[in-house]
Amino acid sequence: MKIRRIASLAASLAVGALVLTACSSGGETPSETSGSSEPTGVATSETATEGGSTGTVTANGSEPQNPLIPTNTNETGGGKILDLIFAGLEYYDASGAPKMEVADSITSDDNITWTIKLKDGWKFTDGTPVQAHNFVDAWNYGAYSPNAQLNGWWFAEIEGFDALQAPTDAEGNPTGDPAAKEMTGLTVVDDLTFTIKLTSALADYPLRLGYSSFYPLPDVAFTDMAAFGENPIGNGPYKVGTWTHNQDITLTPNPDYTGDRVAQNGGVDLVFYPELDAAYADLLAGNLDVIDAIPSSAFGSFESDLGDRAVNQPAAIFQSFTIPQNLKHWEGEEGKLRRAAVSHAINRAEITDAIFNGTRTPASDFTSPVIAGWSDSVPGSDVLKYDPDTAKQLWAQADAISPFEGTFTIAYNVDGGHQEWVDAVINSIKNVLGIDAAGQQYAVFADLRTDVRAQKDTGTSGLTGGFRTGWQADYPGLFNFLGPLYATDASSNDGGYSNPAFDELLTKGSSAASLEEANGFFQEAQTILFQDLPAIPLWYSNVTGGSAETVSNVEFGWNSVPLYYAITKA
Repeated sequence: MKIRRIASLAASLAVGALVLTACSSGGETPSETSGSSEPTGVATSETATEGGSTGTVTANGSEPQNPLIPTNTNETGGGKILDLIFAGLEYYDASGAPKMEVADSITSDDNITWTIKLKDGWKFTDGTPVQAHNFVDAWNYGAYSPNAQLNGWWFAEIEGFDALQAPTDAEGNPTGDPAAKEMTGLTVVDDLTFTIKLTSALADYPLRLGYSSFYPLPDVAFTDMAAFGENPIGNGPYKVGTWTHNQDITLTPNPDYTGDRVAQNGGVDLVFYPELDAAYADLLAGNLDVIDAIPSSAFGSFESDLGDRAVNQPAAIFQSFTIPQNLKHWEGEEGKLRRAAVSHAINRAEITDAIFNGTRTPASDFTSPVIAGWSDSVPGSDVLKYDPDTAKQLWAQADAISPFEGTFTIAYNVDGGHQEWVDAVINSIKNVLGIDAAGQQYAVFADLRTDVRAQKDTGTSGLTGGFRTGWQADYPGLFNFLGPLYATDASSNDGGYSNPAFDELLTKGSSAASLEEANGFFQEAQTILFQDLPAIPLWYSNVTGGSAETVSNVEFGWNSVPLYYAITKA
């Protein structure tokens, strides 16, 4: 998202629910277009194949952690692909404003019961129609706990969700089957209409419905979900051509797509590079068309290398590292003292200047400055200030509880270009606290994620300390940076954090009558996070990327992802 769009995004969020309940496929209201910034060159479906721009666009990507199932994908590699091969009730444009896609209208009189009407004529790439039951069946599948879907938590506000969760013992192990397989809050009215009944009023609920967890699934998916995930059938602007694991995935235009995101190219090939330096070298050589992350080795030169094809703009990305709550020396009061000590030991300003050359900004909260309601003065945020003396005092207090042993580590994946900043953070901690500290390398992102999940679920993994974390927003709201990561049992709560007082403030914010009131509760919730530090905030990221001379109409969206469908290549 470019700086000039921040004001319009705030406006679009404030009226987000109104826009979604008032509009249909018949046209746009003034409020809908005020926060919009559609890319140039986007044609209607009638002209999509005209003009000769049929080249396949190549871009960098990463091997998905899991098979491509919407309710089980919560990392950027897989999410980037899902957003191209599926169409949801709505999508987010370049500025983050919600736009109707499969939905014709989303309405409610009380913010509890929502009526969804679908546009007629949508098809999956197997030729079957997209109907109301395709959304309802997909959501019930995601919420049913024996299916172990990472994004199941996204359906928790729907009435009947709890009945789909298996009973557990004191350690959280399942002890029986759930009482139901379908949420009572989802009702299919007819082929093109369904209703959602929530457990409480949520004024911003429609804003969430563009996220990939809410995508529909064709009937064939439920015959063999594992096989489907390897060869998914969607309803978006592209369909899967070939997927060579750990190498690339090629997507081809979907001729039956009827939405606004019509492909303006002959396809997209996402190449899974082991290192960003190799991807950037290919970009400079003209062997790669688009890159959405510049390696740290090129931060000082990429803007001069690429000229007006370089991208360096604010995006809804937050970077941190997380120390598991169940790790020795990091539990209870001892853990809180050590987390605060580590946070004070990090010289964020020096690291962002030396390593990132102005492409990062030291964090002052847990969200993002490009999101409406952000504040740089949340009480307790002084724990993010570099303060060696305080860091040493807090560490000594923790040692008085139990002396620290061993080496403090931060795990990271080599294929993501993280080594330089991890080394810098480790050195800052080591120099201030006088302890042994080191980076823990994983060759690829999927391997790191496997150990992160194992540590959370079983308390045993290959992790020896903390691990790098971050968040690229799913939808443009403060809650999205807080609920999925830190609410008890949330889908992306990888550190195993739980605080009932924090959960209660999230609930109050979600049920607030207005966005302004909701953001007040969300800011108050962050005061608790600053006390507990379930993650150590580091910095906000700009999206740094660029394109080769081989392509045109390259635009990066509010969440740092290029609008691949709009890119043209002769």
